[in-house]
Parts: sequence; C-alpha cells; structure tokens
Amino acid sequence: MNKTTKFVWAVLLMGTVVACKQAENENATEAAYDQPIASADSTSVISSSAAVEPKNSNRKFVRTADIKFKVKNVAKSTTIIEDATTKFGGFVTYTNLQSHINEEDKTKVSPDSTLVTTKYTVDNNITIRVPNTQLDTVIKSIAKQIDFLNFRVIKADDVTLQMLSNKMAQKRSTATEKRIATAIDEKGKKLNQVIDAEENLDTKKEQNDAKTIENLSLQDQVNFSTLTLQIYQDQTVKQEMVANEKSTNAYRPNIGLQIWDGLKTGWFIL
Repeated sequence: MNKTTKFVWAVLLMGTVVACKQAENENATEAAYDQPIASADSTSVISSSAAVEPKNSNRKFVRTADIKFKVKNVAKSTTIIEDATTKFGGFVTYTNLQSHINEEDKTKVSPDSTLVTTKYTVDNNITIRVPNTQLDTVIKSIAKQIDFLNFRVIKADDVTLQMLSNKMAQKRSTATEKRIATAIDEKGKKLNQVIDAEENLDTKKEQNDAKTIENLSLQDQVNFSTLTLQIYQDQTVKQEMVANEKSTNAYRPNIGLQIWDGLKTGWFIL
C-alpha cells in the first residue's frame, strides 16, 4: 500500500470518527430538550426569580405562583410545607386536606366476618403568603416534595403606576376637602347650602379613604406574595376486616315456640 493510499484511508477514518462524535452530541442535546418536566430536577424547574426587584428600584411587583404536583404522602408534605412557610416569615391562609373514596368493595369471608377493601385518593389545596423576597426560597424548599410536576405558573404584575395614580388621587381629594371645608366655614349661610356642601365633603372623604385602602392592599400584596398549591398522591388501597352485624331474625324464637305462643294467645282470647 503506497503513501497516497494510506493518506486517503487515514482521512476517511478521521472523517468517520468526527461524524460519529457529532451524531452523539446531537442525540445528547435532543435528549436533554426532550426530557419531560416530571423527570427533570424539580428544584430547577419550579424555581423562578421573575420580577424580583433590584436594590434601590422604584418598581413594585405583585408576585403570585400556582403549582400543582404529586407527592409521596399528602399529610406529611402538608406539614413540611406549613413548617417551611413559617420558617421564612410567611403564614398559611387556607388548607383543605381531604380523602376521596373511589371504590369500596365488601367480601364476606366467614359467617361473622367481612373484608372491606377501600380505594381512595388524598389531596390538599393550600394557599400561603410569604415575604416577596422569600418567594423563590420557599418554592425551592417545597420542590423537594415533588414526585411529579403537573404545572407551575408564576405571575408578576407591575403595580407601580397604579399605586402612583392612587397617591395623586389622594392628594387631589385632600386639597378639595380643604377648600370645601373652608367654604363651609366662611361662606356657608343658608342651611340647604351647608347640608349640600357637607354631603359633598363626605363623598370626597370616602373617595380618599377608598384610595388609601386600595394602596394599602396593593402594598400588602407587594410585600407578601401569594402561593397556591394543589398537591395529591397516588391512589391508596386499604383493607379492613370487620365483624358482621347479626340479623334480627337471629333473635327470633324458633317456629315451634311461635306456634305455641299463638295457641296460648288464641286460647286466652277465646
């Protein structure tokens, strides 16, 4: 084999190796993208830093999260989630732990015993509120309980302009209140005029109070994010042996005693 032939074979061999490596890399990349959410790392999947305000920022965000996932044991996971919420300065506003019977079967195994087989599922809907800066930390802590992730939705609503609008409306309302109050004290002569002016003043005060309360509510939502969780577990089967209840017929006298009692009653009546 001459040098030219050897060189050609070497080039072909190197090309084959490079092509194989590229195919392996492409397959690995496709596999990574095709990996389902449920089999991916739960912590990285549900974690989010959406709209976390940077330091010295004037923007205000209302952050909420909705997550549904399967756990090994709903009761245990509920306790862990509630403890984590308290640990990071939050609180639970709603929890509804329930068992739902899907199927119940009774099999008589002896004259006095019955085997009861119950198939049921357990779920819980939980609503918690946590400090806005701790939302992502709490979500990462909860992620450890995930066995299968159904969905995760995180929202961040920018309420900066809305809160500014409310403050400006409060200032205008306060200025109007002062002018009306001054007009009542200085120019209000007739009773009807005074009554109308007072009613107008009360309306302005109510509007001012409404804007104040709305801003307080928005500020509360900014400070504490709302996290809604739907957790469930696989269907559970429970078997229990129970005693059979005796029929009322078991306590009735035999037919001979019934006939004898009937004859005695008939004789007494006769």
